[in-house]
Amino acid sequence: MHDPAFDIETDLSTQSILLAAANHDIPALRNLLRNSSANVQDSETGFTPLHAAIAACEPDEDEKTAAQANGKEADAKEAGKEEIEAATKTVKLLFENGAIWNDLDANGETPGCIAQRLGLTELYELCVDAGVRAELLLSRLDEYQLLVGGDSDEEDDEDEEEEGDGEVEVTAEDVEILDVSQEAAQGDESTENPNYLASNLTFDRDRLTDDAGNGVMMEWETTLMRRSAELLAPAPGLRVLNVGHGMGIIDGILQEKQPKAHHIIEAHPDVLKRMREQGWDKKPGVVIHEGRWQDVVPGLVEKGELFDGIYFDTFAEEYKALREFFTEYVIGLLDPSGGPDGEGGRFGFFNGMGADRQIVYDVYGKIVEMDLFEAGFDTEWETIQVPDLDEQGEWQGVRRKYWVLEEYRLPTCSFIG
Repeated sequence: MHDPAFDIETDLSTQSILLAAANHDIPALRNLLRNSSANVQDSETGFTPLHAAIAACEPDEDEKTAAQANGKEADAKEAGKEEIEAATKTVKLLFENGAIWNDLDANGETPGCIAQRLGLTELYELCVDAGVRAELLLSRLDEYQLLVGGDSDEEDDEDEEEEGDGEVEVTAEDVEILDVSQEAAQGDESTENPNYLASNLTFDRDRLTDDAGNGVMMEWETTLMRRSAELLAPAPGLRVLNVGHGMGIIDGILQEKQPKAHHIIEAHPDVLKRMREQGWDKKPGVVIHEGRWQDVVPGLVEKGELFDGIYFDTFAEEYKALREFFTEYVIGLLDPSGGPDGEGGRFGFFNGMGADRQIVYDVYGKIVEMDLFEAGFDTEWETIQVPDLDEQGEWQGVRRKYWVLEEYRLPTCSFIG
């Protein structure tokens, strides 16, 4: 039987935690968190304690104006500094108690989004670092499950149950982390890889879209890909590999550089058909590999194919696919003595993970750099300004904006040492 009194009690508890967080009242908040979660949310605003703690730092314009009028700007700045320090301690406490870095409020903002909007750099970086820790934990849990999740007979399962009494098994489901590694919105089946490969593609002058109207590749990316091509193949006569042809933007630029060998891996039948119609199979040095890179690349490694430049840009794949590519295969495909100067080949990829929200983009930027370093690569980043795509009408007729940021961080990777 539903008890309305329970709802009232729960709501009062939530409001108490939110108020303590907004007031940066550490003792009260610590006491409340002993019997409640750091992830409660206000039913109207969607605020969590993290949202409340950060939003409370927004300066009051009336107070600022009054301080200027009374010549007390220095006092106001000092008070603001103290408030930020108190907020920092509050945010740290909340993260220590399991606060989720990317919960959304009613306006679709994460706590980090609020910190960025208010120019609160220190609080924003705390949220980014928390995101990196959480996503790395999720990744490691996935790897752990793969290691221990092999087939076993029923007898083994029974023995484990008997021996494991009193032990707690930790799984990915126990960690409240939103997986933002997919380009697609969560639950969007149209951008799952098998569905994408089975969809009918539409080629327009400035874009490639799938059945659902998702932008697979768009002409505005040309500036970014041209710069990648310049860094990966800075001289004629090099050996290049591109994974994911799409509209053929970067492959067209690489052809201009007169490569010695130009390998292209493409899985979608509509793209392969268009490639043949455009004569890609007859271009100098071009070798087309039909199929998913997961099926093609092991054969290239087995044959000992080496490249001076490798670019990776697939659609409808999670981040772990990119990580698998550079962790397992780039090491065997990239010539350590290649390149125009013999100092080693270079690897690049379209860096669009989480590009619909700045904090997610920053979190994944740090994660991929760490994973690349662990795999033996040093990464150089170049910042490129992206024009206002809304203003230019780039998203008209496209179901989902996969890029909303002002800056693109272009990665170029080479072997460490």
